[in-house]
Amino acid sequence: MGRRSERLGRHGNVAVDGTVENDVIQVVSRAFDVMRCFEGYEARLGNLEIANRCRLPRSTVSRLTHTLTRMGQLVYLPQDQKYRLGPGAVAMGSQMMRGLRFRALVRMRMQEVAERIPGTIGLVAPDRFHMVYLEYARAYDAVGLQSTTGSRIEIARTAAGHAYTAALHPDAYAALMADMEREIPQEAKLLQPRIEANRRSLRDNGYVISCGLWNPHINGISVPIWSPQYRDYLVITVGLLAGMYDEARMRVEVAPELLKLSRAVIGMSDSVEDNPFVETPSARPIRKGPSIVAGVREMRNELEAGAGRADAAASLRAADGRRRESQAAT
Repeated sequence: MGRRSERLGRHGNVAVDGTVENDVIQVVSRAFDVMRCFEGYEARLGNLEIANRCRLPRSTVSRLTHTLTRMGQLVYLPQDQKYRLGPGAVAMGSQMMRGLRFRALVRMRMQEVAERIPGTIGLVAPDRFHMVYLEYARAYDAVGLQSTTGSRIEIARTAAGHAYTAALHPDAYAALMADMEREIPQEAKLLQPRIEANRRSLRDNGYVISCGLWNPHINGISVPIWSPQYRDYLVITVGLLAGMYDEARMRVEVAPELLKLSRAVIGMSDSVEDNPFVETPSARPIRKGPSIVAGVREMRNELEAGAGRADAAASLRAADGRRRESQAAT
């Protein structure tokens, strides 16, 4: 158990030793897959719709929805023969969405930027193969950009997802890619060829740009930020109409605003309860900010230190052996 916890703590929330399936109890994983199908509190889905979205047998989905309903995570609507999120799921979500003061500050600051840049600005978090909007701001004239709090966007097709994967430790990225290749291979094929270019852009510029993948009329630019509390990256992302902002214009006009916003968000509050980017006293800083080499450097240092300790232990054992041989000879 200790080793598994250490793996998860070091690399975020993804197991990285090639035994992902062994680290996750399948029924729990499938239950969360079912819950992810409900993108909003008002969403109503039947077992067949859930089965199609989860790519699971309908009989399996039926057992899961029955259990989740008994637990209060779902509510069955007999008149529609469908399910919706239950009070248990809503309560759990409310508990997780603490830090209202910080979120209000973030939303206000993002809105200020949105008034200067006619697009949608969001703070998003990873959820399996998607990024989910925690907060957003939008210019009044941002036509065609309708993301809101709780909206889900694909990792493989968005600037937010590309920035997130570019920031991941290589082992965590490999584990995520293995899951994608197994469950959504077409999305994996879309993301994989772009990862090295995304990493270079993040390393050289501090941001990642994606044009037209999610929507041919939308271009995006994103910055990942390491959260010590979540042990993962959150991402600030901006979506803009491609007809107004091509890649060159985003680099000149939007990138400086986005980088400034990301720095401001980190320093908005020094309260651990409010700000997920504040280091908790018990948290060990593995990686901070949008650096993709810090984790590798730290791991290399640990390996070298471990090798040094091993060499020292071997020397002590050898010396002890020589001392015993000398005592036996006398």
